[in-house]
Amino acid sequence: MQAHPVEDETDRGLAEANEDRARFCIASGEAKPTGEMIRYVVAPDGSVVPDIARKLPGRGAWLTASREALLIAIERKLFARAFRGKGAAGAELPALVERLLQRAALDAISMANKAGQVITGFERVKGALNKGTVEILVHASDAGAGGIQKLDGMLAAVNEEKTAIIRLFTGEQLDLALGRPNVIHAALFGHPASRVFLAHSLRYQRWREEEPAGKGTNIGRDNKRPAEKRH
Repeated sequence: MQAHPVEDETDRGLAEANEDRARFCIASGEAKPTGEMIRYVVAPDGSVVPDIARKLPGRGAWLTASREALLIAIERKLFARAFRGKGAAGAELPALVERLLQRAALDAISMANKAGQVITGFERVKGALNKGTVEILVHASDAGAGGIQKLDGMLAAVNEEKTAIIRLFTGEQLDLALGRPNVIHAALFGHPASRVFLAHSLRYQRWREEEPAGKGTNIGRDNKRPAEKRH
């Protein structure tokens, strides 16, 4: 474990929190890019809360975006050390973080949709793949294997190295996020809003599987909570 001074365990507030720099994980002591981490602050009631969007005031402590890192911080009372005696982290905190990470990713694909960067439907996605214009390919986690194999095979023949494949969300979740029924396959184009969705999805993936995944990696391939397949 890398040693570092206590004063480095927190940022000094929002201005510093949003600087483009690595931060120390209070669980491991390792410096990592903030995109791979989650910021936590102390709420007015004294509880530790996740600052997923990095908008909450006050000093912030940083953890690798994984359940394991958070459980270590809770068990070893590392938040109290980082916040100099303040901040209570309850057992419900990991479940809250997971909900917020998932919500952030779904909100991001909703925003990309409003920006006109999302198409859905097997044939429309197939056409976009043929043109080589897809930056992110999304499959519902409960999608049938046949459609996934066809689209992934087509992608492999075109530009696999440039396109991320995401299977993190159920069809119902995608329906609600995109405001349309029966979303099984979707594609996002190269646009800042699409990349925001990808960044949130990667962070949510790290939380779920506790291992980094990068652009061009088929993230979310093995969904741990299988649901009834959509055809």
